[in-house]
Amino acid sequence: MKNIFRFLVLLFVITSCDDVFEPALENIRDLDDIYDEPNFAQGLLANAYILLPYSSNPTSEVATDNAVINDIDNNYLSMATGSWSSDNNPTSQWDTRQNAIQYINLFLANTDSVLYSKDEAINTMFNDRLRGESYALRALHTYYLLMAHGGWSEDGRLLGITIRTEPETIESDFNLPRNTFQECLDQVFDDIDQALELLPLDYGDISDAEIPQKYKDLGVTNAGDYNRANGDHIKGRISGRIVEAARAQVALLAASPAYSSGNDVNYEEAAQFAAQVLNRINGIAGIDMNGGTWYANASEIDNLGAGVVPAEIVWRSPIETSNTLETDNFPPSIYGNGRINPTQNLVDAFPMSNGYPISHNSYDPKFPYQNRDPRLEQYVVVNESVQGPNDSQIITGTYGDNSDGINKDNGWSTRTGYYLRKLLRKDCNPDPTYNTQQKHYTARIRYTELFLIYAEAANEAWGPSGTGGNAYSAYDVIKAIRQRAGIDEEDLYLESIKGDKDQMRELIRNERRLELCFENHRFWDLRRWKVSDLNETALGMQIGDVDGTKVYTPVEVEIRNYKPHMYYGPIPYRELQKWSALVQNAGW
Repeated sequence: MKNIFRFLVLLFVITSCDDVFEPALENIRDLDDIYDEPNFAQGLLANAYILLPYSSNPTSEVATDNAVINDIDNNYLSMATGSWSSDNNPTSQWDTRQNAIQYINLFLANTDSVLYSKDEAINTMFNDRLRGESYALRALHTYYLLMAHGGWSEDGRLLGITIRTEPETIESDFNLPRNTFQECLDQVFDDIDQALELLPLDYGDISDAEIPQKYKDLGVTNAGDYNRANGDHIKGRISGRIVEAARAQVALLAASPAYSSGNDVNYEEAAQFAAQVLNRINGIAGIDMNGGTWYANASEIDNLGAGVVPAEIVWRSPIETSNTLETDNFPPSIYGNGRINPTQNLVDAFPMSNGYPISHNSYDPKFPYQNRDPRLEQYVVVNESVQGPNDSQIITGTYGDNSDGINKDNGWSTRTGYYLRKLLRKDCNPDPTYNTQQKHYTARIRYTELFLIYAEAANEAWGPSGTGGNAYSAYDVIKAIRQRAGIDEEDLYLESIKGDKDQMRELIRNERRLELCFENHRFWDLRRWKVSDLNETALGMQIGDVDGTKVYTPVEVEIRNYKPHMYYGPIPYRELQKWSALVQNAGW
């Protein structure tokens, strides 16, 4: 993947021989240049990769019941507290996704005429793979558009976005109506089907005996020729396995309560799409026992080869060396800005170590962090736990003279009594004296997400114990995830509800909340589920010390102000002003 990104830099300096001696009239490349310059052509596709929406920063979490932020000027804070509008929308995907789709359409319209190799068979292999990537990327960008902007019109239609599959020019008709959500889904699944026909399941060097039959039929007998197009150096780009995982994401969105009555995708399809990916790793037997701490598995991360993924990861970003996340989110006493503050709401969602919710009598509010699910301290810095390269104790209570206590220093200290631990590497050191940086990557798609997609969809389709012909049920998946997390093996709570579809639904949703927290899923999950938690007041915990005894007092931190129509995001106001054919989602 590095080659296509490097090309974007080269694109601006490539000139013809004549240009060395005589200035060009304009610094503009003609589209015809791509036919004999395959790197130029791939530069179009590179833009669709660059514009992918994945972020290592948990931005949208602060607009949910999982977290708040101590930066009062943050756009998501403004949105969550009443300033969300069709012309002030930090969750908008409108421009970026459509820009990416335009690059993809331009590439698809021209790639068949590009000379990637003078050898016809090798040229076909390159073109197949690049076309497959293009269809896959267009499906992904459209999926994110549907999540952000799909919604019900005032006249009761579930609408998506305007489908565009051809490159646009100044002569194009831009004043087009939105297609229905169903039509958009059909387009996404069609793109996915085309991608799967063209892409290998995984990239990597192969032997002569492993050459796919369709390329043997073209006369390819040397694996080196195949590896030029699909070998180890291509790892990191979108592959067939990644496309299969994305298909399960799309199906789950479509089958969810917010959209299900406006399309024909059902939970059984979503479950089977997820199972197809999971069965490739032998189902539950393939669960990565270290997958819950993928972001902190230092040795694993430090030794990853280019494009290689660990057992937990379906798709990841390139690795970068930095301490930006740690500088943003470490507590002030260890040179951080304390930005993302987990809420008491999230802390309360972690069960006891025996698996029961904190409503059970095994929870002692005088010792709220004892005997809890181990994920709590893996993901959240609680009072008197340690963080940073020197295992510094962090006091979030109101006692003591440190800067980490709740509201000790406006804009720096925690607003909730908690700091973020998930996503951060403790071996980074933002102290300017050291400025120690470490390797990080963004997990774009995790196998744990696929397991949770399966559990959610399978429970809805077949109940807690149904398998749909697979070797595992929703119950089996949740049991395995909770055991990996460190819940007692007996897990008596899970056993007590395993015959109740409704209670299992709530448990699955809670497990999804915990396992995927701070990975920018919660905001979109609450909306597709259409649940009241979207408007839940964010809570914190004030902790005092009276003669050596800790006193815990829950406090309101941030009142959320979402309206019912906000389960669906708006079409940008400026677009409605420009194009009369566009229809706004109801309520905006």
